[in-house]
This record gives sequence, structure tokens and C-alpha cells, in this order.
Amino acid sequence: MIIEPNATLVRLLEKHLPADALGLLLGAVEIAPALVAEKGDMSSRAVLSQALNLWLLYDLMERVPTAKAYFDEIVASGGRLALDHGALRTVDLNAMGSLPAGEAAITRVLLPLGYIQAETYPLDRLGMTGRSYRHEDFPEDIPQFFVSELHVERFSPDFKAAAARVTATSIDPLDRASIEALRELGERRELEVDRAAMLLGRLVQCFSRRHAAPSIEDYRTLLAESAEMAWISTEGNAFNHATDRVADIASVAEKQRAAGRAMKDDIEISRSGRIRQTAYKADLVRRQFREGGHIIARSVPGSFFEFIERDRLPGSNALDLSFDTGNAQAIFKMTAGAERAGL
Repeated sequence: MIIEPNATLVRLLEKHLPADALGLLLGAVEIAPALVAEKGDMSSRAVLSQALNLWLLYDLMERVPTAKAYFDEIVASGGRLALDHGALRTVDLNAMGSLPAGEAAITRVLLPLGYIQAETYPLDRLGMTGRSYRHEDFPEDIPQFFVSELHVERFSPDFKAAAARVTATSIDPLDRASIEALRELGERRELEVDRAAMLLGRLVQCFSRRHAAPSIEDYRTLLAESAEMAWISTEGNAFNHATDRVADIASVAEKQRAAGRAMKDDIEISRSGRIRQTAYKADLVRRQFREGGHIIARSVPGSFFEFIERDRLPGSNALDLSFDTGNAQAIFKMTAGAERAGL
């Protein structure tokens, strides 16, 4: 597929990403033809959504060496990555600095972009709720978002106090101009390309850690009750994982294990039997913590990369775009395995 340099998608991203990285993304990620054909002075919400997802995939690969190695293999083989969804975590807590509580920090971005809530998934074993958001215009082609919300009130008083201290310094990346642009996008379903590119730079910042480095004591308090909240304390609202939609997940998993990459032991199968998922274990990252007036660094689990195989719905050509509560809770464990090392 030839992508013209004046395509709206290119114009949105070339202002932000290195040229070589952009070329690789456009060449090795599956993108619906209609999304690369768009040109002109206006950017549709769909193309802006696709640009956001490509940038977030790039960000994840910059943070997750295993994901980058997998992507490089795809590039070398001449294949394409089918970005199915990205997942992130939020905290249902008020007084998080200037950041809105819970998933509102993210849905205020997704809804104007054309996403609609598809399904809700109770993640009770984790003290969380997950919700999937699907793009109204291109539901199978533009990646979904799986947004989970951690319910702080389900945990102990010490946990609540630590979570409040960690998130109190959060800074909202959206300024007045961005909020106004989102409002207009929601109403008009398009924006001028230059404004859309400006907005894109702000939107990406929503998918990052917005608070200061946590204290090591607070991290340990959170870790004792929730590996997920401990992860949020160092990674924030960054993509917890991104996912390649593959045709044969068993073959992919076997090949990745043969390459020596740390994989989940099993393939998770949904209750319907139509959704199959597995993943790499999270790469370790060095993060800063506060301790006794000093800054220290420790290795903790970062993000990871996932694989999903989806069947068609019975009697239909449409993909089953749903998720599964059991699968999701098992996949979440990919960031829990090495949390206690050195801490």
C-alpha cells in the first residue's frame, strides 16, 4: 500500500515522530485504506484516532524492548502488525492534583475521537472494573481501548492513604486550547489539520504518568495489596500493553518461546471459545523512587506486549470484538511476576 506524503495521517504524525520510525509504522502496521486515503485541510476524528494509536504503539515499543524486537521481526519478514487494542489503568480517586478521577481522565479524550463504550467487565479479584471502547466509524480497523479503573475504596485505610499521596501531584496535560479542540471535534467530527496535530501532541501526554516519583514506602504499601496499583504508581496511565491480532496464536506463542522470550505459560480462552489471548511477561524497567530525602532507582515491571486471536461471530462475517473477564484478569498478571525483586 502506497501512502502519499500529503495524506492527513502522515501530516499529523510527521510533526511528532522521527521520519524513520514513522516510515516503519506506516509500512508495517495494518491501516484501513480509507484512513490513509484522506487528504485536505481537515482531519476526520477517525484519522486522528488512528494517528493516536500509532504514536502510542511507538511509545510502547520505546519502553518495551521485547515488543520492539517482535516488531522488528515483522518488518524484516515483510509482514504487518494488526493492532487490535491498547490497555491502560486508571485510579478511581478524587483530589488527584488537576487530573480527573478514574477513567474520565481517558474517556474525555476517547469520546470526542468517536469511541463508544462497548462492554463492562467486572475485575473483582483485582478490585477493578474494565470497560472496552470501540470506534464508531471503523470498529474492526481502528484499535479498541481497554480502560480499567482501580477502586481505591475496596482496599485498606493505609492503602488509600498511600494511593492519595502518590497521585496528589498529578498534572492535567490538557490546556484550555486542547479542551476546546476536543469539544469542537466532538461536535463537528473533524478539525483543521494543524489544530488536530497540535491536539494530538497533548492527547498522547494523557497516556503517561502524570504524578511525581512515588516514595519507596508508599510503593511497598500499595504492592502489598495490589500489584496493579503499584504498577500505576510508577507507570501511570501509559499503555499497559498493546496487542497484535494474529491468525494462529498457538503458532505465534510457540515461535516466540523458541526465540527465548518470556511468555505466559498458557493461552487464555474465553468462555465463548472465540477469543484466545497470550502475552510476553512484562519487561523490567528502572524507575526512580523517593527515600529519606534522596532519589533511588529500582527495577520494576513495566509494560508488555500481547497477542489475540478472534473468531467471527456465529452466522456473521463480523469479528467478535469482545473481551473476557477471566482472560483479562489472567493477562493482568503479566506485570505482577517480578514486583518484589529488590523491594
